[in-house]
Amino acid sequence: MSIIVTGGAGFIGANFVLDWLRRHDETIINLDKLTYAGNLESLASLEGNARHQFVRGEIGDSALVGQLLTRHQPRAIINFAAESHVDRSIDGPEEFIQTNIVGTFRLLDAARHYWADLPAEDKARFRFLHVSTDEVYGSLEHNEPAFTEIRRYEPNSPYSASKAASDHLVRAYHHTYGLPVLTTNCSNNYGPFQFPEKLIPLVIHNALAGKPLPIYGDGQQVRDWLYVEDHCRAIRRVLEAGRIGETYNIGGGSQQVNLDVVRTLCSQLDTLLPRSDGNSYQKQITFVKDRPGHDRRYAIDATKIDRELGWKPAETFETGIQKTVRWYLANQPWVKNVTSGAYRSWVERQYHA
Repeated sequence: MSIIVTGGAGFIGANFVLDWLRRHDETIINLDKLTYAGNLESLASLEGNARHQFVRGEIGDSALVGQLLTRHQPRAIINFAAESHVDRSIDGPEEFIQTNIVGTFRLLDAARHYWADLPAEDKARFRFLHVSTDEVYGSLEHNEPAFTEIRRYEPNSPYSASKAASDHLVRAYHHTYGLPVLTTNCSNNYGPFQFPEKLIPLVIHNALAGKPLPIYGDGQQVRDWLYVEDHCRAIRRVLEAGRIGETYNIGGGSQQVNLDVVRTLCSQLDTLLPRSDGNSYQKQITFVKDRPGHDRRYAIDATKIDRELGWKPAETFETGIQKTVRWYLANQPWVKNVTSGAYRSWVERQYHA
């Protein structure tokens, strides 16, 4: 028995692979393109583990995907592979179109042909689980109810538009061809192995380096924060018992204002690794020009996955953020190795005052 995980060297994918292999005997075929955000060092603990087979390649490579499906006969595909950073999608949207839309289409089509030829029992068991984002729903007003699974799609960035398109393709392949799909839409993830372009690891990295902590606009944007291990647990549960063709929203139940997140991180660092001059890391907070089309608020209503599958987040934002800060402090060599010169150049260009 095996499963194919795409994007399994990225932040969420790597955490899922590590978590899965701790809990299951099944082999994982890990297909990852290894872009700047894909990092095999995140999977270093699996070296020599025969149940983890890494393949470098793209989900848009139909021939490669077809070969993997034929050779390994997986019972499921879990698709994490995506370009996922809003700022980068504004700076260069074409790569997001190619990976998130064209790549997902080719992966779906390969899966459809593989599934269609399976014996009846294997065909009934097969699942294609597509991991998506709450950003497809657009932006919420301050007092507006949280996103449910029937919320109209209103993507506002090239990234969220590309993910919305991929979600529609997944739905279409189920309704047109009968492919047994599942879709999950998650809120903002945080935790170990996250590339330091996203808010939480960026703030930790810059704080320790004595650099400004960049805050877009007024810093009052609201996000629902989900600890990555809770997300992995939810995906396992959806794969195990989710209803075919359904969408499940996965949220942390922890809405936080961006500026408050940064202040919380500073407070944690003040306690765990104080600045040598005795000042708070909050002195490094710097407000920068807001990004174009910046969504004001996201929030997930996770009632459906709780009601149908019995999943709830185990971590609060307070417990999860403490675990996250401690992990980054204990794993500075990992951070140093992923923050290449190309990454630093991009951050300097993106976060100008």
